[in-house]
Amino acid sequence: MYARLTARGDELTRSGLERQVLEPASPYYGGTIDPATGIAWVNHTTGTPTDMCNWGAALVNPDSAYYRDEELARRLELAARFVLRFQHADGSISPGWTNDHSPPDTAFVVVGYAQLYRLLEKADWEPLLPALEGMRLFLERTLPVLLTGGCHTPNHRWVLCAALGFLHELLGSEAAARRAGEWLAEGMDMTPDGEWTERSNGIYSAVSDIMLIHAARLLDRPELLEPVRLNLRMMVYLVHPSGEIVTDYSGRQDLGRFHDLSPYYLPYAVLARLDGDPLFAGMAELAAGVLDGPGACSVHALTALLLEPELRRDFEAAEAPPERYEKILNGEFGRGGYLQGMEAAGHRGVIFHSRLHTDFGAPVARIRDGGTSVTLMTETPSFFALRHGAVRLLGVQLASVFEPGWVPMQELSRTAEGYELAGEQRKGYYGPIPADRLPPSADSPVSPWYLLPHHSRPLTHEQSFAVRAQARQTPQGWTLRVRSGGPQQLMAQLALVFGAEGKIASGELVKTGEGRRLWSGGTLRYECGADWIELTGGELGHLAPSVREAALPGGCQAVLINFMTPFDKTIEIRLSRA
Repeated sequence: MYARLTARGDELTRSGLERQVLEPASPYYGGTIDPATGIAWVNHTTGTPTDMCNWGAALVNPDSAYYRDEELARRLELAARFVLRFQHADGSISPGWTNDHSPPDTAFVVVGYAQLYRLLEKADWEPLLPALEGMRLFLERTLPVLLTGGCHTPNHRWVLCAALGFLHELLGSEAAARRAGEWLAEGMDMTPDGEWTERSNGIYSAVSDIMLIHAARLLDRPELLEPVRLNLRMMVYLVHPSGEIVTDYSGRQDLGRFHDLSPYYLPYAVLARLDGDPLFAGMAELAAGVLDGPGACSVHALTALLLEPELRRDFEAAEAPPERYEKILNGEFGRGGYLQGMEAAGHRGVIFHSRLHTDFGAPVARIRDGGTSVTLMTETPSFFALRHGAVRLLGVQLASVFEPGWVPMQELSRTAEGYELAGEQRKGYYGPIPADRLPPSADSPVSPWYLLPHHSRPLTHEQSFAVRAQARQTPQGWTLRVRSGGPQQLMAQLALVFGAEGKIASGELVKTGEGRRLWSGGTLRYECGADWIELTGGELGHLAPSVREAALPGGCQAVLINFMTPFDKTIEIRLSRA
């Protein structure tokens, strides 16, 4: 892996040099152009700091074609000057996509920049001194914004802690350690089974893991490794046979998108060494197998391997993760009690520039049987997803006009026959506001709707829509049954969302828009390579091509089953290799 990353790092170094702006009159002089936007940025993903990490790793690596290349060292200095010019007076950076003057995005850069600074300083090579001087100045200037700045999302807190830890080490700042302590005093947002708030297995769980590893080391807080261990143990059950991470229930932008284990390489490798854990070593080896590049500035794997050469050694013992299991995550988590305590928090359900993530700790079932992988989910549009060889049934989603939109399941339990899921939606109407609670504007010539105390309206005519779903494994594959007793005559729709890479080979289908078809009957067959699944249970109980506000994901193929309430629908799924 080290040799592969070194070679890939050299390729990225050449690419970065070609994209560096060398016209002194350009505002981006010294920066590297992001091909997607044509702009040079200071951020940790598409920005110049990531190219700098590639260049710095190459300059100090004897196995690189650019080892101690003085021209590259000069170009690194130009890049460091560019970064300084685009640092705001308050010490922050604006990453370019949003979040102007962003403390957490500054922290992401600091985490990568500080490790690169360590690596270059350790090389003790004079041509690097100008770049080091510029990099240290940038890091010193970030201290005020990290000592005072806030965040948007749960994982941002741990990124800030890691950055503050690096500034504590590099600058000897006790204030940085104290500020990190203030964030850490909020406690860990993790269930006993190891799930973080954002349920983002593809992106932010790995971010939280590596950032807390840094914080544990730099702030002498070894207890911070415990939640990392929990999450890494949970992730053993959240990888499909192809290496794809389970993202079907994410609370962030990785929802339903393809991600692999590569972001978990460093967390698994570090803790495998520290704990002597053969399962972590096996997962690290799996992650290493799909790691196709050094990565972004903040998680630059080649920088880490050069700083810690022991990470390059083979593991003495590695245990392959299980290929057959049934596991319910968060099945015993007292989520209801936590949700009941939300009123006492005082925010009344209102949070700005973020979200409350009330789906935190919702139960998920994972079933793996060799090359077949199934996920049953709650508090998300999909309640069932399946991988079978190359076949990807990305989600089975129930929608209705009751809310309107998706009907999320709230409960999941294991039964003698398989799994049972249940969800209930409630919807009512609101009467006139009592006279003693009306504002003065109500008695004026203009009474704006938004000035009325809507929370004082009495609820009337409340209706409920309860749904149950069963998932049962059969010798041929799986059986799904969804049912509801009403209200009467509601349009409902079951969406089967398939990967775009395969083809739908049979079934009585009517195309009703780009990437979607109504399925009235017959056997539906979806193929991808030599693998296939066949389904029965199509119905055309109404002609609506979609349910309002139930947006189907793009870049997929959706097959829609339309029916009316009350319903009792069964979908049989037969696998090519049951």
